[in-house]
Amino acid sequence: MLCMVETAWGVDFDARDRVTKGTLEFGFLTGYWQGNNAFGNEPSANRSAVYFLPQLGLVLTDEISSGWTSGNVEVLIEPLAAHYYQPFSASAFGGSLMVKYNFLNFGRWMPFWDGGAGMLWTDLGPRIPEQSTQFNFVLQTGPGVSYFVTENTAVTLGIRFHHISNAGIGERNIGLNGCLFNVGISFFSP
Repeated sequence: MLCMVETAWGVDFDARDRVTKGTLEFGFLTGYWQGNNAFGNEPSANRSAVYFLPQLGLVLTDEISSGWTSGNVEVLIEPLAAHYYQPFSASAFGGSLMVKYNFLNFGRWMPFWDGGAGMLWTDLGPRIPEQSTQFNFVLQTGPGVSYFVTENTAVTLGIRFHHISNAGIGERNIGLNGCLFNVGISFFSP
């Protein structure tokens, strides 16, 4: 068994050989969400949560560009479940459609930038001054990096700017802004 582990870790590997058009990604992220006063209009940054984010992705394009910007485009479906524990206990459930640009010129390392939009239900609203509805929308974007520990498995670390808003469908819509720090694992399949 030790021989197999050494072989898997010792093999020189390039993400561009694995993450190609048509590749499926099955992943799971977990993260810490911390509210912030990014735009100065939030009554409080005292909002904290733990997020759980399964992912299903499909690489849509062949490699684009050359040099350090070479990469491809992936689309992901990302359901979410979250538990808010500051300022009180609350839940959130929903999902987002994400688009990710994978940078493929770094060997086993695959930096990326992702972003997306979706919907969620949370029982934070109407109990907080920022939101008056339980139905909300989510916008998020940020950088990350995946490291391939084997040809088909990568560990991921990322950060996203995360915005929750009811888009004006309720009487209050200051919105919640936060940073979502996340870690996870992904499995890639042809």
